[in-house]
Amino acid sequence: MADTTLMSIPGQVDPVPVARDITPREDGRVDLIGLPKKDITALFEGAGLDKRQAKLRAKQVFHWLYHRGVTDFEAMTDIAKTMRPWLAERFVIGRPDVVEAQHSTDGTRKWLLKTSDGHEFEMVFIPDADRGTLCVSSQVGCTLNCRFCHTGTMRLVRNLTPGEIVGQVMLARDSLGEWPKGRMDDLGDESEAEYTADGRLLTNIVMMGMGEPLYNFDNVRDALQLVMDGDGLALSKRRITLSTSGVVPAMARCGEEIGVNLAVSLHAVTKEIRDEIVPINKKYGLEELLQACADYPGASNARRITFEYVMLKDKNDSDDDARELLRLLKAYKLPAKVNLIPFNPWPGAAYECSTPERIKRFSDIVFEGGISAPVRTPRGRDIDAACGQLKTAAEKKSRAQRDREAAEAAAHAG
Repeated sequence: MADTTLMSIPGQVDPVPVARDITPREDGRVDLIGLPKKDITALFEGAGLDKRQAKLRAKQVFHWLYHRGVTDFEAMTDIAKTMRPWLAERFVIGRPDVVEAQHSTDGTRKWLLKTSDGHEFEMVFIPDADRGTLCVSSQVGCTLNCRFCHTGTMRLVRNLTPGEIVGQVMLARDSLGEWPKGRMDDLGDESEAEYTADGRLLTNIVMMGMGEPLYNFDNVRDALQLVMDGDGLALSKRRITLSTSGVVPAMARCGEEIGVNLAVSLHAVTKEIRDEIVPINKKYGLEELLQACADYPGASNARRITFEYVMLKDKNDSDDDARELLRLLKAYKLPAKVNLIPFNPWPGAAYECSTPERIKRFSDIVFEGGISAPVRTPRGRDIDAACGQLKTAAEKKSRAQRDREAAEAAAHAG
């Protein structure tokens, strides 16, 4: 395991190497969520199992964690009963703590989550008729300061670990009841049961929550590799999209090492305007960004790059802007789709949303130029879950207020 430190685990034979991207726990146990099979094997071997046993137990545990979604070692019925307490003494199966869960009138769901060391972040689930998309965060806060984005007004606290990233997917599956259900065989032996996962609600993942994924590249890569692992969550890379504001040096690595769909937060077609609303443009300019898109591994007409474009009144929404957008995409011969996003307001925002008529006109110009430019329907606005609105409730309401609301809800339910 690369980049490791030593952590003491109760009953271990020797100090066990634990990656620094794991948040230490006060009880000394190691959270297995976020670890690939080879690292679980190394932990088991370091804790006293021989090589053969460590490899076998890691394979079994990995299956229970990522395919069956269990959160208790006692549920691992094909592992000997005497072995389960041994695992529970040394390891834990974690999930982010849920501070608050909200439901929008349009079906969107938002969770305020907390890490084991007390930091809060958010994730959002958006159901549609033909798919269900989970918007996953990669950082606590953000460092980019895009001026139209509420999350950008937060300070960056830290990167999320692979476990905290993949844990969002697992928690969503918990909440949606989407882990495979077992069927007993003729002998009533659950350990030999066939498991299915038909009719899932959660079909797609977008790395578009809090933070810039490519500024937390290694942890995002490791988490998504677990999500795509055929022995685990088994979600196709074609159903995963990573959104970047334009961290050019990491874009090629993203295509090579992760291989998921790419979305780019473009939002402007001139240096002056993009410098203002997406400040990373001052470091990696439009030409450099679009060339990186043209070079993105795997991009094709079948796997187009999505360009996100938030519609800001009298800022980036003119007919000339639409025509310049077309010119740029064609100049770089990009297999492109443009998502037009009506600006989602938040208190203190410096911008207004373009009018519906102006957005339609912009869309029509791009469509007429041969590039798809649908207008995204805002979702979850009533719970601040829409694009650009994520900002932890820690900065919007006090913990005492949340506690009062929880107590009132419990009293009402009673």
